[in-house]
Amino acid sequence: MAGRKDQTAKASEGSRCNCTALRKASRRISQLYDTALAPSGLKTTQRAILAQISRSEPTTVGALAEALVMDSGALAHTLKPLERDRLVAVEIDPDDRRNRLITLTAKGRTKLAETDALWAKAQRGFEIAFGRADSEALREALRFLVSDNFVTTFESSLTSPAR
Repeated sequence: MAGRKDQTAKASEGSRCNCTALRKASRRISQLYDTALAPSGLKTTQRAILAQISRSEPTTVGALAEALVMDSGALAHTLKPLERDRLVAVEIDPDDRRNRLITLTAKGRTKLAETDALWAKAQRGFEIAFGRADSEALREALRFLVSDNFVTTFESSLTSPAR
């Protein structure tokens, strides 16, 4: 019985792996936001895509993927239901026929606006649970994690001798 308690204690401590901790936290927060957004019929990832298109339209798949830090193939897969539901329009770029231009449709703008209150409620819930100052500090840390400076430092540390 004592061995089992030790295993339970170890399991609850969690991994020291930063990647695992970030993925678990991301999945949990996505689940909570998805629940908050459920009345709209959109998932958090779909709303994020619509919001980013709104900020940068027209945009290409490549530019949108870069802005969202997503793989282009995964983004293309996620765009399909948004296009099917006529929330986004994907057209051939007249200046470069290899590219596709993505814009929000009127229906997409309406749907995005409909989700604003749900998203704001989720944001408030997060800040109540985590704390406003800690939430801002977390967002700042996460902005750094997706920065080119972090990526460059991380990648160079992989090739330099261990300290």
